Amino acid sequence: MSVLSLFDLTGKTAIITGGGRGLGEAMAEALSEVGANVVVCSRKVEACVAVKEKIESKGGTAMALALDVTNEEQVESVVEEVHQRFGSIDILINNSGTSWGGYAPEDMPIDKFKKVVDVNLNGTFIMTQAVGKRMIADGTKGRIINIASIAGFRGSNPDVMQAIGYNSSKGGMITMTKDFAVNWGRYGITVNGIAPGFIPTKMSQDVIAPIKDQMIAKVPLKRLGEMQDMQGAALYLASDAAAFMTGQTLVLDGGVLSS
Repeated sequence: MSVLSLFDLTGKTAIITGGGRGLGEAMAEALSEVGANVVVCSRKVEACVAVKEKIESKGGTAMALALDVTNEEQVESVVEEVHQRFGSIDILINNSGTSWGGYAPEDMPIDKFKKVVDVNLNGTFIMTQAVGKRMIADGTKGRIINIASIAGFRGSNPDVMQAIGYNSSKGGMITMTKDFAVNWGRYGITVNGIAPGFIPTKMSQDVIAPIKDQMIAKVPLKRLGEMQDMQGAALYLASDAAAFMTGQTLVLDGGVLSS
């Protein structure tokens, strides 16, 4: 077996939530390029359809579905539809997320906090549980990847950003990743995470722009993340190259947490 064949996903089927733009779109394109059938899902299905068409124009196989990860019935419906079409679900990337910043912890509206946790943490649990059940029933040695954040390892500097809901949800996701991994290792299912630092996307670029220089100054590699950084990490965790890795969260931050 060649080393490169470890990264071959031909015949595998991957679901990417939040796949209609930004990091989700980039990861979908990466997995498709190495042979995977990709299913991109989000509440804004029009964006997913655009990604699907882009992938198909390059010879890939893709599917676009509407999905609210906090809705259990929708999640079950998507899992069933994907399984019916492709026969298996081999990879799940939990990328759907939201944030509601700008509030100091003492002022954070409870309903906004709950909304962020509901999408980022509860939605990840609902999606992982549904796909995991299918993997277990089918005997699939699947790969589950949770997109966390370096914000899940620490508090934010209040002079730069206030995001207690986001930080808390991502911290919970990192621990939940470990718990799923410990429980499902017996089935050959790996559960890992990626914790990126700031990678400019359509969603984050407005937040980054005013403090970009300040942020770069704190990165040992002296740059922000790029889409291809995320693509490489996702491909690694989705492939057999990471078959003996589970319960871990790759920190993709240019050295910020180490400094």
